[in-house]
Amino acid sequence: MAHTFGTDVVVAGAGPVGLTAAAELRRRGVRCRVVDRLPARLPYAKAVGIQPRTLEIWDHMGLARTALEAAVPMYGQLAYVNGVEQPRIDLVLPPEVPYGFAALPQYETERILDGFLGRFGTGIERGTELVSFSQDAAGVTVALRSASGAEEEVRARYLVGCDGAHSVVRKQLGLTFEGSAFPEEYMLGDVEVDWDLPTGYGVRAMHRDADGEVDDLLVCIPLPGQGRYRMSMMVPPELSAAAQQDGPADPTDGVVHGLESGEAPALSDIQAVLDRLSPRPTTASALRWSSVFRISHRIVDRYGEGRVLVAGDAAHIHPPTGAQGMNTGIQDAWNVAWKLALAVGGGAHRDLVASYDAERRPVGEEVVERTVRHATQGVQADPIDPRTMMLREAQLLVGYRGSPLVDPASEGPGPRPGDRAPDCSGLSAHIAAFPLRLYDLLRDRGHVLLLFGDGGWGEQLAYAASEFSQGRVDTCVIRPAGSATDTSGPPAYVDTLGEFARLYAVSDGLTAFLVRPDGYIGARLSPPTAAQLTAHLARTFAPNSAS
Repeated sequence: MAHTFGTDVVVAGAGPVGLTAAAELRRRGVRCRVVDRLPARLPYAKAVGIQPRTLEIWDHMGLARTALEAAVPMYGQLAYVNGVEQPRIDLVLPPEVPYGFAALPQYETERILDGFLGRFGTGIERGTELVSFSQDAAGVTVALRSASGAEEEVRARYLVGCDGAHSVVRKQLGLTFEGSAFPEEYMLGDVEVDWDLPTGYGVRAMHRDADGEVDDLLVCIPLPGQGRYRMSMMVPPELSAAAQQDGPADPTDGVVHGLESGEAPALSDIQAVLDRLSPRPTTASALRWSSVFRISHRIVDRYGEGRVLVAGDAAHIHPPTGAQGMNTGIQDAWNVAWKLALAVGGGAHRDLVASYDAERRPVGEEVVERTVRHATQGVQADPIDPRTMMLREAQLLVGYRGSPLVDPASEGPGPRPGDRAPDCSGLSAHIAAFPLRLYDLLRDRGHVLLLFGDGGWGEQLAYAASEFSQGRVDTCVIRPAGSATDTSGPPAYVDTLGEFARLYAVSDGLTAFLVRPDGYIGARLSPPTAAQLTAHLARTFAPNSAS
C-alpha cells in the first residue's frame, strides 16, 4: 500500500533540543515540521552553560561562529564558604580541544538555532500544539491544533518529542519517567552587579551552619553584558510556591521541574541574598526576569518506540549541576538526527534508528546519576583526577563503546571505536596556504573514512566504502609528516606537525578510521581491508533498503 507523507519528520518542541534536531535534519535534506505550543520564544536565561562538545557540534553544522560572537567565555569559578575564599577553579582543557567553556542565555541559543534553521526554508509553527498521534509500521499520524483552534492531521515518517519535562509525546507513548523531586525550591534572577570580581568567572558562595550543612547559597553565572549574571539562590519562605495558598498545585503528571508560576522574586529579594553572601559589597540592578523553580531527577525507561522518539527534557531531567542538561539534550538531537536522515533517505540498516536508545539512554542514566550525586554530596563525591573531571564536565568523554553500531573497542593507545574523534591541527594541502584542522575536513560531512599512511592504497578502500554506502561515505587520506601529497586519488593532506599521528596513536603502518556524522569513531582498522571495512559499514548501511 502506498503512503503519502506530508513531511518526513515532525519535531514537537522548539527549544534548543528540538531546533538542533530540526536543523540537522534539514541540513541533510530531510523535510521537517517544527511545532511549539508557545506563541513566542521565552525571554528567560534558563540554561546558560555551553559545553565545549556542544561548540564542536555547532562547528560541524556550520554555526559555531555565530554562537561564539554572541557568548561570553567561562574561565572558571570563584568559591567562598562562610566568607572565606576557597581555591579558584580554572577550566583548562588540552590544547587540541578547539573550544573552551562558554555562557549564553537560552533565548539567545534558540535565536541562533532558529536563524540557522531558517536558512533551509523552515520556520517554527508557533502556537501549534501536538494533540495526539498514532503510529503503524510505515509512519506516524500526528494531530495538531493551531492557536485559532483549527485542527490538522499530518502524516510523517517519524515523530521526535523534544517537548520538555511535561512531554505529551512521552506520555502518549506510554514511557515511564521514574525518579522524584528535590524538596528545595530556588529562585533565579537575571541582574547586573557592580562588584570588581574578575570577568569570565562564575561565583559560588555558600554558608554552612554549625553542623556543616549548607543553609544559604548563591550561584552566579556570567552573561553577555557589563556585570551581568544569572543568579540562583535559595527561596525565602514568603516566596515559596509550595507555601503560597494561592499558588499552583503540582502538575497533573506529577513531574515538578522548572520555572514555577506564582509571585516572582523582586530585586530586593536578590539584593538580600547578595548582602548576606556576596564576596564583595555590591548593588544589584537592571532585573530582567526572575522566577522560583524546582528540580526533579527522572529518566524514561526507553528513548522511543517504533517511529516515535524522545530527546532532551522529555527523556531526562536532573539538577543543573555542571550545566549538563541542555548540552546532553543537544547531543541526543545530534545523535538521532543523522540516523533519521539516513533512514528517510533509504540507506539505513533496519536497526539503525533503534540504536538511538542503545547509545543515548546509558548517557542519560549516567548524567542523571552524577548530577544528583554532585547536587547532594558535592563534586568531591567523585575522587577522580582533575583532568578527567574537566573532560567529563566538558562532555568530551561521552562515548558509545559497546554500541551495536561500532566495532569492538580493542585495547591499545589512542581513540577506540565508540570514542569521540579528537581534533588536531597542522594538516596541509596543495592549494590552501594555511594549516587546516581535522575538524575542517569533517565539517558539513556525513561519514568520513580517514586513511593514515603512505602509498597508493587509498583508491580501493575509498571505492569500497562509497560503493557499499551508495556514495554516503567520503574519504580523506592523511599522510605522515614529510610525505608529498598525491592529487591522483582521494583528497590528501599531510600531517605536518605529527599531531594526528600522536593523538590517534598511529605508526608507520596503514590505519583506517571510520568517523560517523556525529564525530564518533565507528571503526579502527589496522591494516584495513575492503572486506573488514564493508563488514563494519553493514552495521549502519543497507544498500537498496527503504525507510
